[in-house]
Amino acid sequence: MAIPVIDFSKLNGEERAKTLAQIATCCEEWGFFQLVNHGIPVELLEKVKRVSSESFKKEREEKFSKSTAVKLLNEVEKNKSNNGKVENVDWEDVFLLTDDNEWPSHVPQFREIMKEYRSELKTLAEKVMEVMDENLGLPKGYIKQSFNNGENGSDKAFFGTKVSHYPPCPKPEMVNGLRAHTDAGGVILLFQDDQVDGLQILKDGVWIDVQPIQNAIVINTGDQIEVLSNGKYKSVWHRVLAKENGNRRSIASFYNPSYKATIAPAPQLIEEVNKDNNEDQVELVSNYPSFVFGDYMNVYTEQKFLPKEPRFQAVRAM
Repeated sequence: MAIPVIDFSKLNGEERAKTLAQIATCCEEWGFFQLVNHGIPVELLEKVKRVSSESFKKEREEKFSKSTAVKLLNEVEKNKSNNGKVENVDWEDVFLLTDDNEWPSHVPQFREIMKEYRSELKTLAEKVMEVMDENLGLPKGYIKQSFNNGENGSDKAFFGTKVSHYPPCPKPEMVNGLRAHTDAGGVILLFQDDQVDGLQILKDGVWIDVQPIQNAIVINTGDQIEVLSNGKYKSVWHRVLAKENGNRRSIASFYNPSYKATIAPAPQLIEEVNKDNNEDQVELVSNYPSFVFGDYMNVYTEQKFLPKEPRFQAVRAM
């Protein structure tokens, strides 16, 4: 079974209706899909690959060799402890790029290239959200406006880019590349390695590989899209396997709500049900609470690798 692949360029042609339907199915049944012909120049993607790999080599690789993950793996292997498993740590080197934090500085053109890439990805994220609006029967721009604290035309939503590498692991069966989780935010756009696999999603109780496709962008829906859609779209469990060979590159960009944004099921998607089987009395049923995204993130930080349902219950109680 393979993750669905969508030709995004067909939204602009005669196959628009068919492509919209395909994306709707992806969001409802998979929570993950891959975009090709998405409009991001191949030349830019090649530059992103180059500067990301160079940055790891120059600024990150040596630090990773002294990281907690490496130390714990060595200890567990040496002492034959923990049933041969390293717990509560990931075999991952990662740093975050935002508009206002410190970026790596030892690779020429890193900032210029990644700034251009982030701009392209943010535009693509907004196009994907507009497709979701249309498929869900919401006004154009509804999801973006919700993420921007309900303000039309504002730019308060959080857009971050996580640059990760999963270096070769001598004992991949003993440690997770990245533990299974769902993503807290909105729409996630992943530019993954096209040579080294390892990303998997949980589909119908089975872990499935997200097959590497050159220059594709992998889309997945986060917890906030699940809430806004009142459960029609679901965030999906995913993980990364450690690998003995290859240094897997993973560049994930997150279009998330502002921390002050109030997130709730869209009114258009709240279900009407007959109260006490009385056709004359109808009540609206929302499957998720209304909450401030910053409160949700406070819960998520503590419970990222645990089931998501208690997170929704926790913010309901706030």
